[in-house]
Amino acid sequence: MTEVSLHRPFPATAVERWDYETDVAVVGFGAAGACAAIEAADGGAAVMLFERNSGSGGASGLSGGEIYIGGGGGTDAQRAAGFTDTTEDFAAYLKAAGGPCVDDAKCDLYAREALDHYAWLKAQGVPYRGNYLPGKHIEPTDDSTLIWSGSEAAAPFCELAVPAPRGHVIQHSGWGGGRPLVDILERAARARGVEVIVDARAVALVQDGIRIVGLVVRIDNRDRFVRASKGVVLATGGFVMNEAMRRKYCPETFRINSPIGDQDDGTGINLGVGAGGEAIHMEQYFTTCPWTMPEPHANGVFVNVAGQRFINEDCYHGRVSRCALDQPGGKVFLLLDSAHFSQPLDMAGITIAGTGATWDEVESELEMPEGTLSATMAFYNRHATEGNDPLFGKQAPILTPLDRAPFVALELNFQTSYFSFFTLGGLRTSIDGEVLDRSDRPVRGLYAAGRCTSGLPAWGHGYSSGMSLADCTFFGRRAGKKAADG
Repeated sequence: MTEVSLHRPFPATAVERWDYETDVAVVGFGAAGACAAIEAADGGAAVMLFERNSGSGGASGLSGGEIYIGGGGGTDAQRAAGFTDTTEDFAAYLKAAGGPCVDDAKCDLYAREALDHYAWLKAQGVPYRGNYLPGKHIEPTDDSTLIWSGSEAAAPFCELAVPAPRGHVIQHSGWGGGRPLVDILERAARARGVEVIVDARAVALVQDGIRIVGLVVRIDNRDRFVRASKGVVLATGGFVMNEAMRRKYCPETFRINSPIGDQDDGTGINLGVGAGGEAIHMEQYFTTCPWTMPEPHANGVFVNVAGQRFINEDCYHGRVSRCALDQPGGKVFLLLDSAHFSQPLDMAGITIAGTGATWDEVESELEMPEGTLSATMAFYNRHATEGNDPLFGKQAPILTPLDRAPFVALELNFQTSYFSFFTLGGLRTSIDGEVLDRSDRPVRGLYAAGRCTSGLPAWGHGYSSGMSLADCTFFGRRAGKKAADG
């Protein structure tokens, strides 16, 4: 009897009967899967969507509902706020944010077509109030649309592209706009006749010769065979919930303790690799301790256990946190004066590690060698008073001296503070969502989108809020359309 496995396709010749038959089968009902299903249906294909949970959501449903959009002169919200965002600047920022893992073709394509994608989202019923919320925010707590959601105005990114806010948040009061976003996309998919099968876990692909022609799903502890004559789209999320895969590919994530995902166990990645696809940038991950960066804490100074700065603190909170994880000693400190201190939320797990009437006293309380932290702060304050940061390029007005006693050092401990994280590596795909092998050839009949792929948010040090939803919705659409074309 042929074994059903995530790691190699089941031969079509061994299928005794097909339990379901469709043109396109989509696996995973988050935003990527919903968008793939919508476009496949609009392309004239019969579509079945399989979800292992009892309803839609995935990691998208746990998100803030923020989508990274710009270029083309700017969205309506950008232009109304006085920002002109050129396609060239948008593409340049995306490429800088992708760092050594960047996919230039995906960045260029998305920069050119992001405004059309924004219009498509609105056409599905996604509402945007259209206003701009200045300052640094994790998410809007009201129903505002446009925020600064990355390192656009911080060095080195501001030197590579004209800064503009690009985080576009669904009109929704409070945090957690991802759930209503997915609900809207679900309604749009169902309205097109997409058949949704829940409580169905993908356990294998089915292959006929060199082509993927279906999959095996486990329902009520029984394997059911699905024929997909035009293709299978994987939209199953990353692997943050799979400890074995993290140990193998991304062991640095064990320095922190708050994974974010929904059944993100690497299923789609394993299925794709087993079919001949290539997984890339599997060491990459995003992390953040976001409660430190909304103003006024962004005016503070981060140091490692040696009392040395390591980042310009005005950049995106995820970049700060990812660079913090590169530091030795298991913790970093956020230094503040009385003018900029506010008590962190209890859930942040951030503690006061030292106080003092001078930075020398704080240095002593932290048991750092004499002349380390105090020298760091003397150098920082001298230059901040002059309006410059020669080491890291921190920008005014967030660049300000910390000279109002008393002073405090907040401890961000990698094991006990709240550092949320998720993985970024995954299947290599074309701009049309085709899963590619090591020779750059498509695995016939197999497509993927979202966090089971390596896409726009490819580099943990350059991530911006909204890039994951931008990537999964836009390239989910392209994967669905390409699958429908057969």
